[in-house]
Formats: sequence, structure tokens, C-alpha cells
Amino acid sequence: MWIPSDAQIRSLHERAAPTPEAFELVWTHCEIVCRIAEQLLDRLDHRVDPDLVRAGCLLHDIGVYRLYGRDGVLDHRNYIRHGLLGHELLRAEGLPEPLCRFCSCHTGVGVTRADILEQGLPLPPGDYVAATGEESLVMYADKFHSKKSPPVFVSAAAYTLSVTRFGAHKAARFTEMVAAYGEPDLAPLSREYGHTIVA
Repeated sequence: MWIPSDAQIRSLHERAAPTPEAFELVWTHCEIVCRIAEQLLDRLDHRVDPDLVRAGCLLHDIGVYRLYGRDGVLDHRNYIRHGLLGHELLRAEGLPEPLCRFCSCHTGVGVTRADILEQGLPLPPGDYVAATGEESLVMYADKFHSKKSPPVFVSAAAYTLSVTRFGAHKAARFTEMVAAYGEPDLAPLSREYGHTIVA
């Protein structure tokens, strides 16, 4: 399977971004998620493709750009749609389906058909969940950094607390992932990027 280079992925971000500020926010987040995943890769016993993980990290949030209005303001109300929008964007660019899936299958600890129907989410009913080791790792690494204003790193404890609002089963799923992957060392990244850690 063809996997684009970092430079090709960055170029795709630059073309999709509606403003330089949006590009800086999303691209920096994707780079940080990649750095977190690289830390975790070294600890994994099972086999995952590091090149696929890297591309998935750098591509996973590209759909966020499609949520910016003409006024440059992000549509937070429909943010849950960014994964599906990214999947559509990458498919239109001719990228392979395994790369498109990093967009649609990284939100939370997975969005299921039941979640969509029970919560009335603005998504076509379906299961948007990680199905491969690479997808799971990208989804997990993403949980440790938030693009909120200002951006922050998020500890495992803080994420567990926040995801509990969607049900104890979501917190349990994340706890399983912590046990499987371990926690990344966020302190050096926090110093490098100047983003605080929410403990």
C-alpha cells in the first residue's frame, strides 16, 4: 500500500486548511500525536507498521478544516463529524481506505451505532471504531493532547475522568488501553511546545 511522505501529508494539510491559524493548530496537534505514538511504539509487543501509524497520526484530524465557516470560526457543535469529514476528504484525494479510516475511527475510544442512536449524534448510523493495531494506537495517542484554546496535554487520569460522562464502559475501555499501551511521558513535550498538562 502506498503511504504518503510527511511532506506530502503536510502539503495536503496546507491545501485543506482555510487559514494559516487553522493549519498551525491542526498540524501541530497531529505532529504531537505522532510524537506520542512513537514513544508508545517502542513498548509494544505486538506487530504494527510504524510507517502506517505515523501517516495515521499526521492525517487523523484533517477533517477539522471542513468545520471552519467563512468567518474562520470552528463549528464546535458539529465537531463529532470531523472524523467522517476527514475520511471523505482523503477518499476524494485518492488515498487508500486504511489511511482514510484513521480519520473516521479515532474519535473518543470509538463511536458505535448505539452511541449515535442513543445520543442523537449527527452521523450516519454505523460503527466508527478502531479495528487494527495501528488504528488503536493512533486513537489512543490522540487522547493525550487537546486542540482546545489554549491547547493542552491530557494525563490518562484526566482523560478517564472526562470520558466517564459518556458512560462507565467508555472509561473502562480507555483503562484497558492504558494497561495495554502504558502512559506516554508528556513532560518533555509540554516543555517543548509550551502546552500545560491537565492532570
